Amino acid sequence: MELSGLAAHSSTRGRRPRGPAVLAAALLLTTIAAGAAVQARTIADNTPAATREAQDLGPANASETISVTLWLQAPGSEAAAEQLARELYDQSSPRFHRWLSEPEANALLAPSAAQADRVQKYLTAHGLRVVAVDEGRLYVRAEGTIADVQNAFHVAIHNYASGGRSFRSNVADPVVDEPAGSVVAAVSGLSEHHMHPQHVRPIDPDTGAPLAAVPAGAFFSAQCFRASQQHTFTTDGGLPTASYAGNRYGADITNTAAGTLPSCGYQPSELQTAYGLSPLYASGLDGAGQTVVIVDAIGSPTIAADAETFSQVYGLPDLTGANFRVYFPRGRPSTSDQGWASETSLDVEWAHSVAPGANIALVIAPTANDSDLQAAILFAIRRHLGNVISNSWGEAESDEPAATLNYFNQINRFAAALGISVNFSSGDSGDSNPSGITPGLILHGVSTPADSPWGTAVGGTSLALDSSTHIRFQTAWGTNLTRIANAQSVGSTPIVPPLELGFQFGAGGGRSGVFAKPAFQHALPGTPRLVPDTAFDADPYTGVEFVCDGASCFGLPAGSGPEVAVIGGTSLACPMFSALWAIANQGAGAGGLGQAARLLYSLPAGAITDVVAIGSESNVRGSITTTSGTSHLSPAALAQPLDTETPFYSALYNGTSTRWYVITFGTDSALAAAPGWDDVTGLGTPNGMGFVNAVLAGAAGGFAGE
Repeated sequence: MELSGLAAHSSTRGRRPRGPAVLAAALLLTTIAAGAAVQARTIADNTPAATREAQDLGPANASETISVTLWLQAPGSEAAAEQLARELYDQSSPRFHRWLSEPEANALLAPSAAQADRVQKYLTAHGLRVVAVDEGRLYVRAEGTIADVQNAFHVAIHNYASGGRSFRSNVADPVVDEPAGSVVAAVSGLSEHHMHPQHVRPIDPDTGAPLAAVPAGAFFSAQCFRASQQHTFTTDGGLPTASYAGNRYGADITNTAAGTLPSCGYQPSELQTAYGLSPLYASGLDGAGQTVVIVDAIGSPTIAADAETFSQVYGLPDLTGANFRVYFPRGRPSTSDQGWASETSLDVEWAHSVAPGANIALVIAPTANDSDLQAAILFAIRRHLGNVISNSWGEAESDEPAATLNYFNQINRFAAALGISVNFSSGDSGDSNPSGITPGLILHGVSTPADSPWGTAVGGTSLALDSSTHIRFQTAWGTNLTRIANAQSVGSTPIVPPLELGFQFGAGGGRSGVFAKPAFQHALPGTPRLVPDTAFDADPYTGVEFVCDGASCFGLPAGSGPEVAVIGGTSLACPMFSALWAIANQGAGAGGLGQAARLLYSLPAGAITDVVAIGSESNVRGSITTTSGTSHLSPAALAQPLDTETPFYSALYNGTSTRWYVITFGTDSALAAAPGWDDVTGLGTPNGMGFVNAVLAGAAGGFAGE
């Protein structure tokens, strides 16, 4: 089975609230006083796994107002919807690629008007105010105090703490009285879920802050890796001394000329060459007639100007009102956010870089709450804004209730049934939670919604280019840093022993703890859904240039104008892949190709470049001489990756100050690139023209049977 059967199941029973004993007793007395048991339905799997590992801080503020979203489903429709979607991707079926119309999909998925009305009446009867109803009746959103919400869903809501953060959550699964209960598939909002933009910028290893942006017009070096060097660090007046030799990363920090700025960053033309996109453009395949849909939260107030500046600076077609539209389906956001502004600029500019002929539709959710972003995706699906939807955000799978994850998967399936591929970044925190929780305190695992079997998950690589901007090497994106020498201002003395700064960031991936392995992954080991499916460049240390207003993205004073900075993350990989999928859709003509992942696993050799672990004979080695003698440091001793048996690439790095470091590539926590599919890069990186040709041939010949 592709799905884990997590849709809420019903049971008929006397009212039995699932909260603490005091609340349960109070509700039970209320029921007894009413003189009869009430038929009710428990919405199963609607409590985050994260609460099991967190510290319970006690009841939440009962007077606080919160928003809840009830996701609805016509009773008995789930199995039929799943079967029909499978048939649309099965070449042996007469339904193969005969995408549904929206009315057909709605008729299968959505409850009737009368059923949705029951849910609205239930909410208002419990003191909640209905504020929105989906036009296709897939959700009802309401607001009310926590006290009223607890009463409506017969569950207590508490505050929790874990890993330095606090959050609110229901303590058990909610219960909805019939006849409304049979229509409810999931309840969002009882627990807090904030999706995170999955971009990162190269950091100043002295301060941990992102490297500074520069005025538009000054560009970073495209040569991230240089020939082997040797550097010796000596203590003034005697020992210790240290000598290190190996590959060199990044341009000199003294460089000031445009095009040579440290450390490195790629422009659109360079990655167009590297990934074999130029032959596509020459053949007329550049995304023309297609639209790349981008869904983000909060957005950027300067995105239109920034995107146009980016286009002009890098020689791309103009992005104007004719080919770039912004939608606010739930209204404009009331706040601004530098992280989401950077995300928005990155998504728009690099989708445009890969598919310069495509239109872009940017759909902005007013907040980063999961329900607002789900509604934004639904908006894009209902209006069929494009055949591909790019989502560069996510959070820890264990932070979301399984019922919500299952409904997110149903939304992605809804899109797939209409011929739309919904793509997600795989995360930037390796094998740990993308929400930044300290490893070990909460379940490790994959990012969601990248775990969705009806979505396509995009992982990340580190990418080195040669002087002709062709690929020199690729490896799994995962970076560690070790400080080996102090700043010149204190004499550039060696650090003895070297200071391990540890894992910085890397592509997310692994095995879902919620979803079963989909049919298209049948040849891979195990039974869970495996993440990711494919990959592109994501390492901020081999990242790309992007343009954003200094005030919007970089905290500079208002009116500072556009700035250029280097950025990466699987937030880069996802819009790049989505734009390439739009090009493939252009080649396919009318109708669209549908979900990307269901074709990727059947492509022939040469369509996708397998990314494997790499090492180098020029990895950094060192020796330190003290009064006790000389000790020799191997590459593994300087890198300290979690798995020193996996090959990695290391280099000497003169950071943003005059301190020196060893930087490693391919050390992605416990994840690693390997031949074939792996949990960092999936099947690998698409190979330009070969990829598109193989996709079109596969679509014409049919997908592997489901």
